[in-house]
Amino acid sequence: MSEIKEKLIEACAAYVEKKIETVQHVIDDLEAALKLETKCSMGDKYETERAMLHLEFEKVANQAEGFKRLKRTLKEVPTGSTGNVAGFGSIVKTTVANYFIAIPAGEISVDNEKYYTVGVGAPIAQIFMGKKKGSSVTFNGRELQIEEIF
Repeated sequence: MSEIKEKLIEACAAYVEKKIETVQHVIDDLEAALKLETKCSMGDKYETERAMLHLEFEKVANQAEGFKRLKRTLKEVPTGSTGNVAGFGSIVKTTVANYFIAIPAGEISVDNEKYYTVGVGAPIAQIFMGKKKGSSVTFNGRELQIEEIF
């Protein structure tokens, strides 16, 4: 089972790296645009465009920081079993779907099985926290039976 977790961690890491790379390209483009705007100043229009570029730059820089936080969080995920109780780093298999409680990276397929990767703050993760194999939980009006935790 730890092989599945390792594959999930690798897939999450690839997801985060791709997001960081994409955001870095946007930051580079914005920096280039800001330098270009500095060279050709034309009054109010120049100031407005420059202010908009700065706002966009701040927004993208915040996104980059968020993805870097996810990368750090992912490094803290325990690679071994988390025991019989669901928590950070657990893979929770239910009658409806499989979940990996680590970072919010969406749906990931490993060995032809789908896993929904969710952060600890996600509503479904909060419902699973502290639950054991065999427990039943209700999420969005559906009852889920926890079949396995590892």
